[in-house]
This record gives sequence, structure tokens and C-alpha cells, in this order.
Amino acid sequence: MESKSSLSGSQLEWVDLGGGLSRQLLGYDNNIMLVKVKFTKGAFGAVHQHFHSQSSLVASGSFEVGINEKKEILQTGDGFYVEPNTPHGVVCLEEGMLIDTFAPAREDFL
Repeated sequence: MESKSSLSGSQLEWVDLGGGLSRQLLGYDNNIMLVKVKFTKGAFGAVHQHFHSQSSLVASGSFEVGINEKKEILQTGDGFYVEPNTPHGVVCLEEGMLIDTFAPAREDFL
């Protein structure tokens, strides 16, 4: 499993996830995956957990990020890390975008 080595965001498909969320896969192989996720104001990523390590950048907007019941407000330029199997979720306070990196790749996104 592997994406092309060069990807144009303007030509990649956005997948509508419903509830004000859409996702675009930017690049991946078996070991790592980079994903853009757009949120409308009020949209949320429900609390969940997975065996992947996750590191995320707030590319735009403002989000309430909850990790292991600890909540923080993060804004453009901020980031967060989620250890494997740790409950986490976000609420979009101001329309925005997250850039998520997963290791290994999220096969369930393909």
C-alpha cells in the first residue's frame, strides 16, 4: 500500500464524512499517513481511540482538543500528540483544518 510520491492537493479527492467533516489523504505507505481534515464550526471528531500514534497540527481555525479527559483550546499553529490507545476527540470552535499524521497508516481510511 503506497500513494504516489508527489500529490497535488487541488487534484486530490475530498471525502465527505458527514457532520461538517471532510478528509483528504495526502500521502501514505504502510508506516505513515498524512491527512487533511476540514471542519465546519461546531463539527466534532467524536471521542475515540486507535492503536496508531497520532500527531496533529491545527492548520487553521480553533479547536477544543480532549485527550484522556484533559481539554485544551488550540489555535492555528498549535499541535498535539496522541499516544496509541488513548481516548481523544475535538470540537471545532472556529471553522478550520487539522493536518493529522498517523503511524502506522490508517488502513481504515483507504
